[in-house]
Parts: sequence; C-alpha cells; structure tokens
Amino acid sequence: MSDDIEIDVDDLERRMDGALGALKHEFASLRTGRASASMVEPIMVDAYGSLTPINQVGTVNVPEPRMVTINVWDKGLINKVEKAIRESGLGINPQTNGPIIMLPIPELNEERRKELTRVAAQYAEHARVAVRNVRRDGMDQVKKAKSNGMSEDDQKFWETSVQEMTDKHIALVDKALEAKQAEIMQV
Repeated sequence: MSDDIEIDVDDLERRMDGALGALKHEFASLRTGRASASMVEPIMVDAYGSLTPINQVGTVNVPEPRMVTINVWDKGLINKVEKAIRESGLGINPQTNGPIIMLPIPELNEERRKELTRVAAQYAEHARVAVRNVRRDGMDQVKKAKSNGMSEDDQKFWETSVQEMTDKHIALVDKALEAKQAEIMQV
C-alpha cells in the first residue's frame, strides 16, 4: 500500500460509533416501567423558526412515577410543544394546565408494548441509515483516492475494510434493537 494515499478509517469508525451512541441514547428514552425526563429528550419543537430540543423551551420534571411535566417558559409555545409530543410517536396524550403540560404515562399493556417495539425499530433504522451514510462517505474517499493514483489492490483493501466496519456496526445496531425489544416485551 502506498503511504501517501490513505483513508481516514478512524474518523469513519468514530462516526459509526456516534450513530450507535445516538441509538442507545434514544433507546434510553423508551422507558418500560417508570416515567423519566429522558423520555422526552429526543422530541424537537418548532420554536422561533427552528427545531429546538424540548428541554430548551421548558423545564422537564418527574413529580411522580407515572407523570412527566413540562413547564413551558414561553406561553406562545405551549401549542407547539403539545403538537411535538403528539407527533413524537411516544403514544402519550399531553394535558395542559396553564403553562404546564402534563404527560400521564399509561400502564404498559400488550398493545402499548408492541407500539414501543415499533418505535424502537424506527430508531434502529435511523441508526442503520446513519451508518450506511458513513459507509458511503468512506467509499467516496476510496474512489477519490483511486482517481488520485491509488492502486486497484489498495482500493479493494479499503473498500473491504469500510464494508467490514459497516457490517460490524449494523450487527451492533441489530443486537441493541433485539435487546431493547426483549426488555420492552418483558412483563
């Protein structure tokens, strides 16, 4: 292999690990038993013309085991916060009491558990897409290096290396999804 042409596999691996980390963070928001402030962290609110994390438009609290409250700072955003919660896929119906939005967490029945496994599957698919996007960037680097004089053997080596890294991370996403779905379905 030539020393002057190299693919930044460390960067690719770091980005794929980042997609896996984001997935684990999203999975943490899918609580199976108690209410948690992290449940609403992935929710983005259309505030002031841009998407803003819900915890930046109000204070998120867990006053009791089956209740999450959001004290919205700007009264003009209450409807937008409610809409974002309804469209988030959490399956929770927000109730407004002045500037406070209450999210009663329903008891998990079989239907709700299946709904949560579907949400987990969506999160996993987003992570797979992110990993594949990193793979595409890696393959683009290989093509660029090939046009800059990389040998065909080196090109095959790097393509294989990027593909193996992708396969490893996709398998980790699938394993994490399987574990989360088993946790959700556990009664």
